[in-house]
Amino acid sequence: MHIIQAYTPVTTDRVPAFSTYHQESIPKEWLVALPSDDLLDVRTYPDTCGLLTEREVTITNTRDVDVLLNRLASAEWSAVEVTTAFYKRAIVAHQLVNCLTEIFVERALVRAAELDEHLKRTGRVVGPLHGLPISLKDQISIKGLEVTMGYASWIGKYSDHDAVMTQILYACGAIPFVMTNIPQALMWPETYNLIYGRTSNPANRTLTCGGSSGGEGALIAMRGSPLGIGSDLGGSVRYPSAFNGLYGLRPSYGRLPYSGCVNSLEGQDSAPSSLGPISGSLSGIKMFMRAVLAQEPWLLDPLCVRKKWDEDAYKLADHGGGEKLCFAIMWDDGDVVPNPPVLRALETTKAALEAAGHTVIDWKALKHQELYDCLVSIWMAGSVSDIAATTAETGEPRLTSMSPEGSASIETGVDYTPGISAYELWQLQKKRITLREEYLAHWRATAVRTGTGRPVDAIIAPVTTSPPPPQGLTKISAYTVTWSALNYVCCVFPVTSVDPEMDAKRPPHAFLSGRDQENYELYEPERFKNAPIGLQVIGGTLEEEAVIAMTEVVDAALKARAATCG
Repeated sequence: MHIIQAYTPVTTDRVPAFSTYHQESIPKEWLVALPSDDLLDVRTYPDTCGLLTEREVTITNTRDVDVLLNRLASAEWSAVEVTTAFYKRAIVAHQLVNCLTEIFVERALVRAAELDEHLKRTGRVVGPLHGLPISLKDQISIKGLEVTMGYASWIGKYSDHDAVMTQILYACGAIPFVMTNIPQALMWPETYNLIYGRTSNPANRTLTCGGSSGGEGALIAMRGSPLGIGSDLGGSVRYPSAFNGLYGLRPSYGRLPYSGCVNSLEGQDSAPSSLGPISGSLSGIKMFMRAVLAQEPWLLDPLCVRKKWDEDAYKLADHGGGEKLCFAIMWDDGDVVPNPPVLRALETTKAALEAAGHTVIDWKALKHQELYDCLVSIWMAGSVSDIAATTAETGEPRLTSMSPEGSASIETGVDYTPGISAYELWQLQKKRITLREEYLAHWRATAVRTGTGRPVDAIIAPVTTSPPPPQGLTKISAYTVTWSALNYVCCVFPVTSVDPEMDAKRPPHAFLSGRDQENYELYEPERFKNAPIGLQVIGGTLEEEAVIAMTEVVDAALKARAATCG
């Protein structure tokens, strides 16, 4: 927690002083000797750095959130010791990959002690997430703490309220314990801002961790948090999940409460972003969704869909009970062919599902570039004005690239264009409706090919066309934005990591576009060594329960295949 007490307009001249306050929020006894920059994969460094006890290493290496919750509920592990263990590991992670913004140790431990006392006194947990430390993206407001959303202009701006999501976490017995780094204004697939700097990928610190929920992805990959909450407008939960070997859910917008968070493009309600969980285990995703929906968030957020957790949907009642599913794999979107490790992940997943008795067919992308262009045009209708409304008074520069300082700026694929008229915006929204209608018909027409009598149960697709790129070089977001345009539910799952021998560069193919050629030329196997590779399961609008269940099917098939094939 920082010392500044009141919000006043600032320029970037204030950033050095702010950084000092930020550094002082780290307990001095939790600072560790850091490895050489030559150590690229630092995911296990906390295990051996000497700060964590053997018991704390065991706690933080318990990836299954169900196991953590059961041990907390039985008082085998106290909330204080679990929170302390994850906090210490989070601080080590921050020293290695720069993933945190708000650090409030004392506050979190007071909350943990209250939960322990309640359990001891009553014999009952406070709620389904009792004692679980949960990290929050730096846009989910916590009363009394700063939330900057990557704007230097918002240094010293303290929240006077808890976001609805924060309120619900407290009601569920959870312990919000850190806030995590983001890019300026959120709308980037990497993580860098003028206040906190850049967050790196723990598997290879020369690569990006993704964005905009990049601090969450990096922290959870370091096992510094068992579960975190990000947000996803065009891929901001999915990129960090895939780039860090994690599970992440992009719900349809409105399924989870957003009220009380800060955000970009506020008032743009044609295609808003969604809050979504990121975790090292699928059980974390499921438990989070069930817990939050059980609190009836629509009673606190008027834009939240009134839809309780549907156990029948989770049991795949509309998908043959899950006995024999038909998945469709999208090998490419017709514009850019993924790199070899991504293609290998698709091939591995197909083989695993077929070995488990499911059917896999090919998915033909329909007008994906049109969907992408349409949605980006809607977002960019007022983006420059939105950012300027925050930065103009203070003189904070608007970032135009995520490239490291001194590097040449790169084309991100998204142009910040001048605003358009309301009528022009309506035409884009009208076009998007037509494209959604066409895509639904395209999906339903697959019933003649599945062998189940149903349309394809879910699509499996890349999250992006490459492994996590070097800092500043993430350019192609169509593989996530398209599904946002359709408002489909997406769940990311880890598959593999880059192996330079298995994922050797292939001979050039007939390039589908200039972007395809750029993507091909970017890939050099050694450059991406050990980089995680994830894919996404895609289901229909508001099909969160079914998509989680089908991701469990895919995940189980992959684990069974790994156990068999080694």
